[in-house]
Amino acid sequence: MGSSRWKVAAAAFLAIVGSLLSVDADEHEHTYIDKEEVVLWMNTVGPYHNRQETYKYFSLPFCAGSKKTISHYHETLGEALQGVELEFSGLDIKFKDEVMQTTYCEIDLDKPKRDAFVYAIKNHYWYQMYIDDLPIWGIVGDADENGEDHYLWTYKKLEIGFNGNRIVDVNLTSEGKVRLVPNTRIAMSYSVKWKKSDVKFEDRFDKYLDPSFFQHRIHWFSIFNSFMMVIFLVGLVSMILMRTLRKDYARYSKEEEIDDMDRDLGDEYGWKQVHGDVFRPSSHPLIFSSLIGSGCQIFSVSFIVIVVAMVEDLYTERGSMLSTAIFVYAATSPVNGYFGGSLYAKQGGRRWIKQMFIGAFLIPAMVCGTAFFINFIAMYYHASRAIPFGTMVAVCCICFFVILPLNLVGTILGRNLSGQPNFPCRVNAVPRPIPEKKWFMEPAVIVCLGGILPFGSIFIEMYFIFTSFWAYKIYYVYGFMMLVLVILCIVTVCVTIVCTYFLLNAEDYRWQWTSFLSAASTAVYVYMYSFYYYFFKTKMYGLFQTSFYFGYMAVFSTSLGIMCGAVGYVGTSAFVRKIYTNVKID
Repeated sequence: MGSSRWKVAAAAFLAIVGSLLSVDADEHEHTYIDKEEVVLWMNTVGPYHNRQETYKYFSLPFCAGSKKTISHYHETLGEALQGVELEFSGLDIKFKDEVMQTTYCEIDLDKPKRDAFVYAIKNHYWYQMYIDDLPIWGIVGDADENGEDHYLWTYKKLEIGFNGNRIVDVNLTSEGKVRLVPNTRIAMSYSVKWKKSDVKFEDRFDKYLDPSFFQHRIHWFSIFNSFMMVIFLVGLVSMILMRTLRKDYARYSKEEEIDDMDRDLGDEYGWKQVHGDVFRPSSHPLIFSSLIGSGCQIFSVSFIVIVVAMVEDLYTERGSMLSTAIFVYAATSPVNGYFGGSLYAKQGGRRWIKQMFIGAFLIPAMVCGTAFFINFIAMYYHASRAIPFGTMVAVCCICFFVILPLNLVGTILGRNLSGQPNFPCRVNAVPRPIPEKKWFMEPAVIVCLGGILPFGSIFIEMYFIFTSFWAYKIYYVYGFMMLVLVILCIVTVCVTIVCTYFLLNAEDYRWQWTSFLSAASTAVYVYMYSFYYYFFKTKMYGLFQTSFYFGYMAVFSTSLGIMCGAVGYVGTSAFVRKIYTNVKID
């Protein structure tokens, strides 16, 4: 144990000294001098149809080159969480130095090794490598038409393009098909060819993008369709509510002109009748305020990360998107505390410390709990997706030493700056009985139907996002994603306002949870769509990939639902406050 600590300390010291003394550039600077070493990293290998089921490259009985091993450490938290396992290939590659076909090692193919390769070939295994942060993919082997004989590709033919002193393009051709026969020796070889390229360094990732897929006319049409839905909904809400509210205000003003006796004998109905209960604290205010705070934080994280992704090409660095999301989530913790703490204070909550803890750890506990469960399966499979213990400790430290203190700051600010219950109507001491109403006006029915339109505005974009995450596409059209986020928020607010108006008009003042859950029900439709996507759009199989897919899709859907619920509640709350401010109440 002590020796391992000394090794880690010595490695860290040497890395720091090396970075200070080094004058040559490397893959971190992305600039090279002639004949400088270029590192070929072997990353992972796994089934083609199961993108997340990956294993270390050398978990298959491949052999490495004779060059001295270079250790790689996870440079970012995102790399560690995404299962990046870079191992040195041992191949001798130097900048602009061509290598003819050269044998770099031999595999003694006994029966267990042959069986491992045959299993990989039957399951369409392919591997990923990196040169100067540029990904390269190659297939392990092939089978004949009958599936009886299996062949291993033994010759890696690398063609590297350079522009000045930078690498801008890498291509791999697999050749040298060798039949797998037990108790034989298989020679593994490689060659390197350098060619001058006109590709600019800033554009070197363009070849990995797929404009024909992401900028297809269907994508544009879906955005246009959602935009028209927004215009229609906003116009409909404005017309219905303005005309209806104008009539309500006129009716209520007439009621004020008649005397008390006639008013008592008259037929009173509508949302004005519940003015003494509409601002009554919601049931379970502690968990409700925690959900609202978490939803506001998720919205903030989504907005900021999309803006950063629009400005910076995050897809060019391994794990950068996940690292950015974790950093932004931790940095926006005061948003959670502010909105959750102020709402809890307005509703008369006394256990504000408990509310702060629940609000701070609600999302991290959900994500970490899911990851912990999937991690057991990954460890059983010996997959590279198994999260290292050190990474778990790092995530826990972020939760306790960054997220919790910042959440505390936000909670204190929220309670002191906007925690006073300055409602336009006073709350009656005794709750008003809720009259019977038609079945379709019940909160449960409103909740079930409320998520249909928000889901309809985003489900096309869900297909593109799912495909980029679960298949081999790089999502880069973040302008589309920003438009979809704005459209989703507008549609959600419009739908929840209409639902709340009809609920209040039926003299049911339980609008807080109804507005939140009617918007949050979008998550149910998204998760149902994920089942359709899994069975009809992918060829995933196996316990690990299935658990990974449905586990993290549940996390994504729940987070989206909490965000939509918070957006719907905030918009509806402003609407409710506005209509009760404008009506004269005795």
